[in-house]
Amino acid sequence: MEVSITINGQQQTHDVEARTLLVHYIREHAGLTGTNVGCDTSSCGACSIHLNGEAVKSCTVLAAQADGMEVRTIEGMAAADGTLHPMQQAFMENHGLQCGYCTPGMVMAATSLLEENPNPTEDDVRIGLEGNLCRCTGYHNIVKSVLAAANA
Repeated sequence: MEVSITINGQQQTHDVEARTLLVHYIREHAGLTGTNVGCDTSSCGACSIHLNGEAVKSCTVLAAQADGMEVRTIEGMAAADGTLHPMQQAFMENHGLQCGYCTPGMVMAATSLLEENPNPTEDDVRIGLEGNLCRCTGYHNIVKSVLAAANA
């Protein structure tokens, strides 16, 4: 089936199998590998993207369900001149990453969180990022990064 999705402002049209997950469409058909496949069970959040402005785990959505929609991935967060998004900058400055595997999904979830709650408390951030797992950082610097971005 033919699917057309606007990803980071670029129209993408590809023939895919009806069972193709959005995460695989993004990685394999659009060639954007910043969205990671972590668990394929929606437990880790490594595949989080923005779908029509809402953070979703792209392993829970079929590409066909996203037909005609707008997707923003981690590759679409920085400005055209390469200037990092404030959340990306905050993660870098506050050491909110270690191995980096969860970072794209964390950044996408965190930016969505701040759109809903621009002045979160530490508890708000911890609750808001519950669906995104990190095996390296212990979350302290991730929370610190999100709070720094909120204050930027």
